Amino acid sequence: MNGKKVLFVSSELVPYLPENPVSLMSYEAPRMVNSSGGQIRIFMPRYGNINERRHQLHEVIRLSGMNLVINDMDMPLIIKVASIPRERIQVYFIDNDEYFKRKSTFRDSEGNLYPDNDERAIFFAKGVVETVKKLNWSPDIIHVHGWMASLLPLYLRKYYADEPLFADSRIVTSVYGKGFEGNLDMEMINKIAFDGIDKEEIPSLVQPDYNNLLKVAVDHSDAVILASDQLEGDLKEYIEKLSKPVLPYVSLQEAEEAYTNFYKTEVLK
Repeated sequence: MNGKKVLFVSSELVPYLPENPVSLMSYEAPRMVNSSGGQIRIFMPRYGNINERRHQLHEVIRLSGMNLVINDMDMPLIIKVASIPRERIQVYFIDNDEYFKRKSTFRDSEGNLYPDNDERAIFFAKGVVETVKKLNWSPDIIHVHGWMASLLPLYLRKYYADEPLFADSRIVTSVYGKGFEGNLDMEMINKIAFDGIDKEEIPSLVQPDYNNLLKVAVDHSDAVILASDQLEGDLKEYIEKLSKPVLPYVSLQEAEEAYTNFYKTEVLK
């Protein structure tokens, strides 16, 4: 991976959020690339339960200040940055007071999904792309982790289809086990269509549940990694029918060799 540029975009990441399969692999995969000579950037949302003082987050003024249009509303984009000292890895945080100030990630105090999680996902996808454009950093690989990041492949392939910075980028989506029960806002498909993306490109989002979000992600990716040994419903069968490279599940101990080989022999071929 020497010299290759890899953009990691994740819903969750240790040490900023508690350890789970998504947050742990979203840390380990960049660490692997970093240790083998690759260049990396990591993006995640700046949820309100991330302790900014402890993790020394600070706003990057030159990257902030843009407004993103979400369902006909102007939403300010704030970019913050921090470092994971022991790995010398820099992390960029996508922030907005309306979407990410609340003191938890995806659910309210009663355990209900936030009703605007769909808009948060749209904002996150657009925010990542607009920030990478400002950085003028053209990644060889874009690796997506977690459902909050799952709209990024769609937006890159459709909304930003003519953006030259990503013309040669290859998109990889890691698919994890069940991310949430129930549906996001049933108007989600219309909010995405507002951005000029044809509803025929995303028919599964008529019912915006976890599996259907991930189907949209893998449909617009170049390769897929099964990051859990068990996927619920028809998602695994759906992925197996895709005519694109798929890396079967491997344990964390096997991941470094397996992921590196997959990047080099399947994704970048």
